Amino acid sequence: MLALEGVKILDLSMLVPGAFCAMLLGDLGADVLKIEAPGANEFRGSSRALPKEEQRKAAAYYALDRNKKSMVVNLKSEAGREIFYRLSQRADVIVEGFRPGVVKRLKIDYETISKLNPRIIYCSLSGYGQDGPYHAFPGHDVNYIAMAGVLGLIGSSERPPVIPLNLVADFAGAALYGALGISVALVARNKTDKGQYVDVAYMDGAIALMTWFNCGYFFDGSMLKRGESWLHGAYPYYGVYETKDGKYITIGCLEPHFWENLCRFLGKEEYIPYQFALEHTFHKPEGEKWDEIRSSLKQIFLTKTRDEWFELLIRNDVPAGKVYTPDEVFGDPQVLHRQMVIEVEHPTLGKIKQVGIAPKLSGTPGKVRSLPPLPGEHTDEVLQGLGYEQEEIKNLRQEGVVY
Repeated sequence: MLALEGVKILDLSMLVPGAFCAMLLGDLGADVLKIEAPGANEFRGSSRALPKEEQRKAAAYYALDRNKKSMVVNLKSEAGREIFYRLSQRADVIVEGFRPGVVKRLKIDYETISKLNPRIIYCSLSGYGQDGPYHAFPGHDVNYIAMAGVLGLIGSSERPPVIPLNLVADFAGAALYGALGISVALVARNKTDKGQYVDVAYMDGAIALMTWFNCGYFFDGSMLKRGESWLHGAYPYYGVYETKDGKYITIGCLEPHFWENLCRFLGKEEYIPYQFALEHTFHKPEGEKWDEIRSSLKQIFLTKTRDEWFELLIRNDVPAGKVYTPDEVFGDPQVLHRQMVIEVEHPTLGKIKQVGIAPKLSGTPGKVRSLPPLPGEHTDEVLQGLGYEQEEIKNLRQEGVVY
């Protein structure tokens, strides 16, 4: 049994965050139907410009569409909307990532669909949310994390902010909060027998991820500054160090006993008193001793390779981590043991690898049940399930309603 088995999701998302949100729910058992627009040009592994076999190969590795079926429907046509209405009446969840106002113009918004299916859970992912003075503004992850106060805190104090991968707003702020909101709405529906609207904003999610970091601001106005706090690497007990082989090792000795373990192991007992203090949360190191400690650690870590340091530090109960490249990540014994790289059987390509499923449920574990489809691969199957006759489907294709 899968946790979300029997939950039917219509995935209207055109971009990565919505696709990832639906993938997370599909991994846990939801029946996800990806509804694509004709000729859609999204950031997807299966480029429609490639030959069919190359498309299929590229699609197989595009994990964000795993555990999904695909149909291509022109929702701008009346017949296309009728198909969507029929699907909506049988669905539990709709996920969309258009700019605010688009689904209303298409006549597939929550107000319209909830009249057909009062139990529907309708999740909209948008940059700034469905209301407010910014709701119609365009944007991407870098814009949202900038406005959320995240970007200004990433990087060195001597340089401009450093743009991270689009993990904060896109994947966490939107996709994870979207999956959480949908899951909670499903639980609520079990109690009320009513669906609801889930309005997820990328910027809201990014701000929510900063909850702990902003506690001090609401308490007494204290604010973090880029590159100047303990968790920014400003202090030598929590940071990144180059090693003999030109690679990097990280240490995270926030707790006094871990710092003491490191200092004793390195023969630097005189550094033990220089550990975390509350003022380190908001202020950069002051005094020559901190410079001495950092300089000393830099020189020490250059005497051995990254992997040698990792073994020695872990053996001495010091929090350490190797800075990996992707190929190293998926060869790591812990990653393999936790099944965070999995092999899935493909009908023509054999076994292919994908990233595994993060939450490990003891009773209802997630599963990759099917590989990503080609655009429109299941159009006929879905239409037949809705009661359309073969001749009707043929006519819909000829009219450009479905593909």
